[in-house]
Amino acid sequence: MALPRIIPVLLLKGRGLVKTVKFKDPVYVGDPINAVKIFNEKEVDELIILDIGATPGASEPQYDYLREIVSECFSPLGYGGGITTIAQIRKLIQSGLEKVILNTVCVTQPDLVKQAADSFGSSTIVASMDIKKNLLGRYTVYSHGGRKNTGLDPMKHAVHLQQRGAGELFVNMIDLDGTMKGYDHAMLKKITAAVDIPVVACGGAANLDDLFTAIHVSGASGAAAGSLFVFHGRHKAVLITYPEYEVIQKGLRK
Repeated sequence: MALPRIIPVLLLKGRGLVKTVKFKDPVYVGDPINAVKIFNEKEVDELIILDIGATPGASEPQYDYLREIVSECFSPLGYGGGITTIAQIRKLIQSGLEKVILNTVCVTQPDLVKQAADSFGSSTIVASMDIKKNLLGRYTVYSHGGRKNTGLDPMKHAVHLQQRGAGELFVNMIDLDGTMKGYDHAMLKKITAAVDIPVVACGGAANLDDLFTAIHVSGASGAAAGSLFVFHGRHKAVLITYPEYEVIQKGLRK
C-alpha cells in the first residue's frame, strides 16, 4: 500500500507560477525554480507541476525548462500538461520526471493510458480527473483544462482508467479549486471506494486537518493543495509553506 503523502501542486503558465480560483483568473505567484528550492528545504513528500496553458494552447511540454526544474528538485516530481503521445511521455521520463499525469487524453485517447502503462509501468502513469457539479447536484468529468463537459460519470471514469492501467488517480474539484473551503469528501469517498489504486485528492484544501481527513476518512492515499501552501493570511500574501515533518507524522497517526 502506498504511504500517505502531502503534496504541493504548482501551476505553471509560461515560465511562471500562477494560482487559479475555479480554474479561472490565474494570478502570478512566483518563480518555479525558487519555489522548488524552498520546498526542498522543507523536505516535501512529493511535488506536482501542472502546465495549465499547454493543453488549451495545443503546445507540447516545455522540456528544456522542465529539465531545469527537475535538476533543482530533491523530491519525486510529477508533471501534467500538453501530453498527447507516447514519445512525449518518454521524453518527460528521460528528463527526470518520476510521474506523468494524463488528463484530457484520458477522454480523447483512452488507449494512450494503456499504451503508456504497458510501456513505462503503471506506477509512472497518473490519470487525472477534473470534476464539476451542476446546479442539480450531478457530478461530471471535464477535460481541456476544465473547459469541456465530457458527460462522463466520475466513478465510472475512474474504474475505466484503472482498467486501462493507470497506477494512480489525481482527482481535482473544479468548483473548489483555490477557494480553501475544504475538499468534497463525499465525492472522494465514492471514488476511493470504486477503485483499488491510490487516489490523490485536490481542490479546496482548507487546512491541515482537511488534508488528514482526506486520508483517514475519505480514503485518499495523498492530499494535494496549491493555495494552502503558497498563500498566507486573510489577504493571501504569497508565502510558500509546508508543515514540519513532526506535524505531518502526528496528523497521519490520528
